[in-house]
This record gives sequence, C-alpha cells and structure tokens, in this order.
Amino acid sequence: MVRPETVLIYDGDCPFCSNYVRLVKLREAIGPVQLINARDGGPEVKRATSRGFDLNEGMLLVMDGRYYHGADCINRLARLTDSGAFSGITAAIFRSPALSKALYPVLRAGRNLTLYLLGRRKIAL
Repeated sequence: MVRPETVLIYDGDCPFCSNYVRLVKLREAIGPVQLINARDGGPEVKRATSRGFDLNEGMLLVMDGRYYHGADCINRLARLTDSGAFSGITAAIFRSPALSKALYPVLRAGRNLTLYLLGRRKIAL
C-alpha cells in the first residue's frame, strides 16, 4: 500500500513560519514531507484554497488524506515532533488541542503584525 504524500503549506515570507518549519525537523520525525511556500502557488496551494482553507489564517498539513489547518495543524505537528529542544518545547505547549486553539490566534496576530512591520503583504490567494 502506498502512503499518501505528506504536505505542509506555510508562508515562506513569515519569519516565524519559516523558522518553525525549519526547526521542527518534521522530516526527521515522520519521513518525506513536501514543504510548500504558499506564496509560490502551485497545484497544492490551489487545491487547498479550493477546499476553503485560508492560508493567511494558518499553515496547512495534509497527511494520510486528512487536512489540518491553523491550530489543528500546530497541534498535529506537536504530536508528531517532540525530539530536540525546540520541538520538545513546542510539543509540550501545543500537544493540547485546547491550548493550541487558545494560543493560535495570538500567534496569527503576531505573524500579521510582523508581516506589516516588515512591509510584506498577505498571501495573494
């Protein structure tokens, strides 16, 4: 049986998103992952937006045919990646679905403020 491809779509212009994706070491935890900068577009980004996912509102993990967006994405990643200092800290915080949902709007607001201060626009979808 062939396992469906795992895809993580994130904002490559957001320093928080880019560093998170780099530091979480997802490939070490689960194997092959296609990392996609939402700003580059492409079929995966079109498929995500056509399914109603707003990539300005959060990262999107597609794994085993399921979609995890925003707080659910961070929660799922925390459950998958807990080795190493950075991953261990984020896993401890975001492993709880309730805590992920509570904190995610704060993270998104920080991202939006940072993009504004850096003079970067939201992702054109």
